[in-house]
Parts: sequence; C-alpha cells; structure tokens
Amino acid sequence: MQTTAPTRSLGLGRGAVPPSGQPPQQPLSPREVRATAQELVAYHEAFKDLFARSEQRQWSLFYLRGQLSDLERKTVEPMVHALRGVDPAAVRAVQTFLSEGAWDDAVLLLRHQELVAQSLGEPGGLVIVDGSGFPKQGKCSVGVAHQYCGRLGKVANCQHGVFAAYHSSKGSTFVDCRLYMPKQWFSEEFAALRARCGVPKDLRFTTEPTLALGMVRTLCKRQTLPFQWVLGDETYGDNPGFLDGVAALGKFYFVEVAKTTQVYLGSVCVLPADLGPLGPVRRYPRVAPGTPPPVPVSQVASLLPEEAWELQELQEGSKGPILARIACVPVTRCRSKSLKRPGAPAWLVLRQGLSPETELKMFLSNAPSDTSQKVLGRLTALRWPVETVLLEAKSELGMDHYEVRSWLGWHHQMTLSFLSHHFLIRLQLSQKKKVRR
Repeated sequence: MQTTAPTRSLGLGRGAVPPSGQPPQQPLSPREVRATAQELVAYHEAFKDLFARSEQRQWSLFYLRGQLSDLERKTVEPMVHALRGVDPAAVRAVQTFLSEGAWDDAVLLLRHQELVAQSLGEPGGLVIVDGSGFPKQGKCSVGVAHQYCGRLGKVANCQHGVFAAYHSSKGSTFVDCRLYMPKQWFSEEFAALRARCGVPKDLRFTTEPTLALGMVRTLCKRQTLPFQWVLGDETYGDNPGFLDGVAALGKFYFVEVAKTTQVYLGSVCVLPADLGPLGPVRRYPRVAPGTPPPVPVSQVASLLPEEAWELQELQEGSKGPILARIACVPVTRCRSKSLKRPGAPAWLVLRQGLSPETELKMFLSNAPSDTSQKVLGRLTALRWPVETVLLEAKSELGMDHYEVRSWLGWHHQMTLSFLSHHFLIRLQLSQKKKVRR
C-alpha cells in the first residue's frame, strides 16, 4: 500500500522502505510522524472499552504499532525487541494475548464495521468475497491441510481463509473473515487436534461459498454497513445456493462463472412443481416442453451480432484507461441440464479485451432488468479490491506472519490485521483531504 507511512513513533525508521518494497508516496515529516502516532492512539480508543483488562488494552495497541512498523518479520518476538528491547516477559505476554487472550474478536469486528461505515460507507457499496491461503509448515495449526493455496498457485500445506472486503468510491478494506476447516478435520482421527486447537465443539464442515454467504447474511442483519452488491469469483458464481442466498437478502450478486456454465437464452416458461404424468410428485420447477436447450456461456459470445458489443472504459489504469468490449445478455440460469431445472433470470455479462489473445470473461448477475450496460461493464473490473487489500495486509502489515496455531489465535490475528489496515485507509483519506485543501 503506497500510503503515507508511519515512522519511528509507530515503530518505523524515518524514510524506511516498507516490507512490500514500495516506497511511500509522501514520506512524513517528524511533525507528521508525531501526529500520526497520536492518531493511532485516538483510533485505538474506539476499541479500548472492548478489552476487559488493562493488559489487553496495552498489548492490543502495542500489536497495532508492531504491524505498522518497518519490521521485515512481524511476529511477536521481533516486535518486542524493536519496540521494547530484550524483554522475555513481554514476549510471553504478547504471545498469550494473541493466542489465548480472553477478548472477543467478534465484538471488535462489529465496532470495526461501524467505523468502516463512517469512513467508507456508501449506499451502493460493494462487498467482495474471496479466499486466501496461508502456507504453513507442519500439521498442528488449526485447519491446516494439503489444499490449493492461491498465494503459491498450487496445492500445498496451508490454512485457508474466506474474506469479505468492503469497497466504495472512497476506498477498500476488510470487514469480516472465516477460517475454512477441511472436511478431514471433522473426522475422529482429528478429535485430539481439534481439542488442542480450541475448535468450537459445535462447529461442522461448511463449504467456502456457505461461509461467504454467512458473512453477507451477518452484515445484512446488523444493518451497519451500507451495500447493494456482492461480488465473487467462480467459486461463488458456480454455487446456486450462494446466488439464491444473496438474492433472498435483497442484494445483487455479480459473480464470475466457468465457461461450461449452462444458461437458457432469454426468459423461459417455467412449470411449477406438481404431479407428473404418471403420478409421482415433481419436486422442482421445470422448463416447459419444447424449450430450446441451454447452452454453455462460452458459446453465447459467438451467437451475438456485432452491435451487441459496446466499447467501454472500465477504469483508469497506471498506463491510461482500461478498455474492453462488453455485451450484456438476458438469460435464465440452468440448475440441471439433464433434469431441465431452471434457475432465476439473470444477466450474462461478457467482457473481451481489445487484444485477440485476451481471455473472454463471463459473469452472472441478478441486477434489475433496467440496469445499464455501463454499470454492469464497470462491475467486471471491480473484483480487484479484495485481492489488493489481501496483498497489502500480507506484504505491509504481516497478516500472514503469525505463529499462533489455535482457532482463537487465528481469529485474533486476522481481526487486529483488519484494524491496522483500516487505520492506514483512514490515514490515506485524511491526507487526500489535506491535499485538496
């Protein structure tokens, strides 16, 4: 994150290059450094009443300072050595605070979401869900398994989290997360390890899309954060339960889908569930006889006339405007081709770059029928904020530098990382306001 970087008062050396290797765009003067340190203390005040003990309040502020420091490795021991000197007792105290501390990360997250709403909230805001891996050595960390790790681009020994980021015209930051627990962790073989890691006894295996939908439902129930759109990649776009769940909340999903996803072109006549011709009950709605068969979304592009495509500027890139050809086609989702089970009406949005070698991207959305092609086209380029905040948090704040192994420790680490990231976003916004003045 190329923000105005806190320096020595927060643990950074003046003029230091952060671990990401990206120099700050506007290095702070000594006076600004002191002001920034005071801003961090003031920011932390919003959470102080959520810690029952003074030691927890002390170490939570200390940990935020450590994450905002210029340390290359942001684990507990380097933080203590840099900010307090050689102090084994402090190392043990911070480790206990992080991995075993009796403070409720869920309550902090709720307060955090209220602050995000104040700084970034807009009625048309986006909630973007995505998974992210944390490579690990050994088999004792909670939820660790041999599974796909996006950071490494391959199957590896890692933990996997599901994250929700909030995005508006003002900026982007995290608002919630869930730790994905592989199915094998719920077998009898893992019973002792579950107990050792403090996994809740009532926890059951839950898929990644279901975890993401749970976060969206929680945000809707709290009514703290204003948003209308929910974005995700193919993991979520190819899951009917996730799409139906988002739609049931009155939100618009906009999700990437696989090339093989089947759709009916246009609207179709849907027959309700009823008795079949021979008596058995048909449990699900079905398309009327004679309905043309569904087609893969990858074939739709070749069926469209040239006038269906519109050249659109999606966003401003580092080398100028990013342009693409956009086409929006009304379709009906297909739940089961063999059983002729239709889903809900939707927009199929196609994005093709101007270079011949650019991959064709396909998206589905339940946005209203009068939604403009310009709005839908712009959304094809708005999944990047969640990837950006994950990269920033890992490269700049050490979100993945933890050494805790427990369920509680993982959630504490993520929550404090969210607070650190949001502090930088607020700092960024305040600097922009000063420049405008």
